[in-house]
Amino acid sequence: MQPPSEALTDVLSASRAVLFDFDGPICDVFRGLPAPGVAEELADLVAQHAPHLGERAGATDDPMEVHRISREGGTTLLGVVEDALTAAELRAVKVAGPPVEGAVQALHAARDAKCHIAVVSNNSADCVIEFLAINGLAGVVDEVIGRPSLRPDLMKPAPYPLLTAASALGVEPAETVLIGDAVTDVEAARAAGARSIGFANKLPKRSTLADAGADAIIWDMQAVADALVSLGPPDRRV
Repeated sequence: MQPPSEALTDVLSASRAVLFDFDGPICDVFRGLPAPGVAEELADLVAQHAPHLGERAGATDDPMEVHRISREGGTTLLGVVEDALTAAELRAVKVAGPPVEGAVQALHAARDAKCHIAVVSNNSADCVIEFLAINGLAGVVDEVIGRPSLRPDLMKPAPYPLLTAASALGVEPAETVLIGDAVTDVEAARAAGARSIGFANKLPKRSTLADAGADAIIWDMQAVADALVSLGPPDRRV
């Protein structure tokens, strides 16, 4: 076991609840069903229902961005795209392979440390629940807060998902820490008054997550497990 960084240990020791982003820290969602293909599928729907948005939707390979763009076409289009995105996510997690290395250990270590645990994601709750069930992790997670229905404006970087998770877990936002691999995760945590751990699973993210204000940076999820094991349950912490 590698010794955890002081920043990581400090952040975790001050947190009663550990919130995990899904795509990145737990699952590589589009590993088996590449995101650009899903984005193209959604962009085609946008173009069919709102031709004036077709060019913008087709210019991105990010399914979440197509989803955000679809809101400009009205509630009916947004609902069509959201349903198609959820269906694609469900297909994707079934072929995504095992959890990200170290994620299972981190989840179990958080449970052993008597932390509350939630998954807080811009992906649908349905796909998160499906992936956890496939991998025998459903009983480890207390709450799953997925994409707000028909409200892409409430997705991270908005603080809404983190505030919802804190409320569901019965803790104050300041008592939570979010582990995420995107700048939007760090921004959402700051907006909610929570702490954040930046998961730099790609080299360029080390600087971008630090610049965004992450309270600690990790290169792999095993680091979270190691830090939690070193801390032990709250009644054994110094």
